[in-house]
Amino acid sequence: MNWLEVSLTVSGEAAEAVADVLARFAPNGVVTEATQIETTSDEPEGHAVGPVIVRAYLTADDQLEATRAQLEENLWHLGQILPLPAPQYKNVADADWAEAWKVNFHPIRIGRRLMIIPAWLNPPLAPDDVPIRIDPGMAFGTGTHPTTQLCLAAIERHLKPGQPMLDLGTGSGILAIAAAKLGSGPILAVDIDEEAVRVARENIAANGVAAAIQVEPGSLAETLAGKFGLTSAPLVMANILARVLVMMLEQGLARTIAPGGLLVLSGILEGQAYEVIAALKQQGLELAAQEKIEDWVALIARRPNAVTTKD
Repeated sequence: MNWLEVSLTVSGEAAEAVADVLARFAPNGVVTEATQIETTSDEPEGHAVGPVIVRAYLTADDQLEATRAQLEENLWHLGQILPLPAPQYKNVADADWAEAWKVNFHPIRIGRRLMIIPAWLNPPLAPDDVPIRIDPGMAFGTGTHPTTQLCLAAIERHLKPGQPMLDLGTGSGILAIAAAKLGSGPILAVDIDEEAVRVARENIAANGVAAAIQVEPGSLAETLAGKFGLTSAPLVMANILARVLVMMLEQGLARTIAPGGLLVLSGILEGQAYEVIAALKQQGLELAAQEKIEDWVALIARRPNAVTTKD
C-alpha cells in the first residue's frame, strides 16, 4: 500500500490541535517528532527542544483527493484560531516508512539511566544505562516528544521493582518496555489502534521483555471489564490527549489505580492542565505532582487508600 504523508511544523502549543485534526483522516494514527535536539555537558545525548513536526499518513486510494480536500478545509478552520503553515505532502511507500525515521532520530538520554536508541544504531553505553530500542513504525512514541519524556522520567522515579503497571494507549510500547527493563511486571499495555499493537509487540520482542508485557488491542472499558486479566495496578500510565484523558476519567479510569497507587497522565498542554486536574479531583484523586517540559505537562495523581473512586 502507498501513502500520502502530510506534515506541519508547528509550535508545541499548536501540536495537539493539529494532531487532533490529522487523526480524523489518518487510519494509522499521528506521530509528533522533535525538530531539534539540544545537548549540554551534563546531558550529551540531548533532549528535544523547539518546534515539532506533526505527521500523518493518508491512504493513497480512490478517495485520496476528497480526503485531502476535507483535511485542508479542517486545517483552514483551525488556522483561523492558531497560525499554521501550509501542510507539506510527500508520497511514501510502506517499504520507505522506516527509512524516513532514520534521518533525524538519535539516541536520547531520559532521567538518570534510560537511553532511547533507534533500533538501527549501536551507540556506546555506560554500565548503568538501560537501553530501550525503538523502531517506530506507524505508532506514537519515539522518545523525542516531551510528553513521552515526561512519562519515562516518571516511570524511572516512581516504579518499584516487581510492581505491576498498566499502559493505556501504549503506541510504540516505549513506556511498557522501560517499565519492564526497570524491573516491573506484570505489565498490561493496550491500544485501540491495532497497528500500534503490532508495532508495540515487535518493539517489545526486540527488547527481550515479551515475558513481562501483555499487549492487547482494546479500550479502557474492556480493561475494566477484566477482558485482559489485569484490571488495576499501583502505577498506571496514559499518554494521550487532554480531552481524551478527561473522558477516560469520566469513564472510570480512576478504578484502574490500586489504592495508594499513582496515575501518570501526559499529552497535556499547559493551558489544558486545569481541565484535567478538575477531572482528577472530581474522581477523588489527589494531585501529587505537576511536571513540565516546554509547553507540555504531566500530572501525577494518587488514589488515596480509603477513598472509593466514582464510576
